[in-house]
Amino acid sequence: MNKTRQQFLSRWLRQQRSHGQRWLRLCSVLGALAAVVVVLQAWTLASLLQALIQQNADRHDLLPLFIALFGCFVLRAAVNFLRERAGFMAGLAIRRALRQQVLNRLQQSGPAWIQGKPAGSWSSLLLEQIEDMQDYYARYLPQMTLALLIPLVILLTVLPMNWAAALILFATAPLIPLFMALVGLGAADANRRNFAALARLSGDFLDRLRGLDTLRLFHRGEAEKQHIGQATEHFRLRTMEVLRLAFLSSAVLEFFASLAIAIVAVYFGFSYLGELNFGHYNSGVTLFAGFLVLVLAPEFFQPLRDLGTFYHAKAQAVGAADVLEQFLSQDHPAPHQGINLPAATVLNIEACDLVICSPAGTPLAGPLTFSLPPGRRVAVVGQSGAGKTSLINALLGFLPYQGSLRIGGIELRELAPTQWHQCLSWVGQNPQLPATTLGENLLPAGAETERLPAVIAACGIDEFLPLLPQGLETEVGEHALRLSVGQAQRVAVARALMKPSALLLLDEPGASLDAHHHQRITEALINASYQQTTLMVTHRMSELAAWDEIWVMRDGKIIQQGSWDALHHLPGPLFSLLQQREETKR
Repeated sequence: MNKTRQQFLSRWLRQQRSHGQRWLRLCSVLGALAAVVVVLQAWTLASLLQALIQQNADRHDLLPLFIALFGCFVLRAAVNFLRERAGFMAGLAIRRALRQQVLNRLQQSGPAWIQGKPAGSWSSLLLEQIEDMQDYYARYLPQMTLALLIPLVILLTVLPMNWAAALILFATAPLIPLFMALVGLGAADANRRNFAALARLSGDFLDRLRGLDTLRLFHRGEAEKQHIGQATEHFRLRTMEVLRLAFLSSAVLEFFASLAIAIVAVYFGFSYLGELNFGHYNSGVTLFAGFLVLVLAPEFFQPLRDLGTFYHAKAQAVGAADVLEQFLSQDHPAPHQGINLPAATVLNIEACDLVICSPAGTPLAGPLTFSLPPGRRVAVVGQSGAGKTSLINALLGFLPYQGSLRIGGIELRELAPTQWHQCLSWVGQNPQLPATTLGENLLPAGAETERLPAVIAACGIDEFLPLLPQGLETEVGEHALRLSVGQAQRVAVARALMKPSALLLLDEPGASLDAHHHQRITEALINASYQQTTLMVTHRMSELAAWDEIWVMRDGKIIQQGSWDALHHLPGPLFSLLQQREETKR
């Protein structure tokens, strides 16, 4: 990563602090208060030591100073706690805002775009990489303010006491940030490589975990185990590189801070011995001034040392921001409010020279020209890769297109996505049950609860519902782990049937079912298809006779259209598919 890119990412990170500006301002106020408390504490301590050593004051007379010193300790601890809390809340607010931006972009991109990326890389982006920005916003940014405020307040306090001590502090202070920058020059690059290795490792591991049965079937277990081992070792080396830089930075900062404090101590030591007679204002170097400066000297360098300690958080954040900023700045489908379909719109779907494209702009299917009148029931058949699923995704609004695809006379791309999706029910090949409980998944917004028992019976859910510990209140778990794939598919079909819609889209809804349950689901879907416009993708030729119209697709085009009676006995694409099916059965 070159310096220009690092500087750009640093500016981008600072721009994001607007999401937690209120908490960062509070951090600055508390930092200023902490600087004042540090000086009061040192002043009180120096006064006590001078009174005890030089003035031989009675201890009872010093009780107010002891109480004030104890109060400074308590107040400083409270201010530091509140400052840490405000910093944490600032980081939390900014991380939430960044995650929301990523989720919004993913929602805008749609599942067709997301599907091309490993799920592990998304989890790494949303969790690890954004999480690793916490210390940058919670500690590094507030510490930059403290690294300026506290030394400045201490310098203004020391300067009237002894200009030589103030000069030593002022001259040695720049050494710490200078060497911090030199040591941390390659830290952002190391962190970026570390995050890239983590994203690859997460994606590889999750993909192989999902395909574990396939890997065992083809005896690839040992080879993949070695591959994951190599990726893990690569990630370990990258992590150790980052830690090495962090430890080196801390060691350098501690060395120069200790050296500067030692110079101040040597100056006062020789002044008290009479070897050095400068720095004071014609009043000599007093015991009070020496104690005050020596107590404040570590406090002067402590914010700079802490800034150096947190400098690796900046490098870590810059490395994480590289991938995040690239993702957020990529060309995604532009969010738009769109227009709503008028309430009385007749849902007539017409396509003219429709070319369906991938998110990258590559043509997937087309040109297609068809008409889907309201209430029409259409089955789409064709070999794998013919473009059937692409057609479904285009109608869902998840894929861009060229040409014309009009819904009630309005281009689909101009419609408000949220309102259009409310008009749809959809069942795909891979069931997704995002709600917590089974009942919540079965009852989408606007569903009529009195229909639920009939739909449960029609979809065969009543067969396994009594076996669940809490019935409809049973939590299905992440990725519906409590249910089998077939059971989850039946729930997904029932959810689609429960939702009131004007268009029902079915992409091989019985692909995960056995013959018995597939028959039950087919009957339920055919009965439901009379209630709205329905488009179903299927490979089961035995179901086609029940549909109003059949579309045969090949190479991304509709090459044959018509009813079952008109097509199945004529030589042509549908007839060829039927023959292939019979040969496969034999």
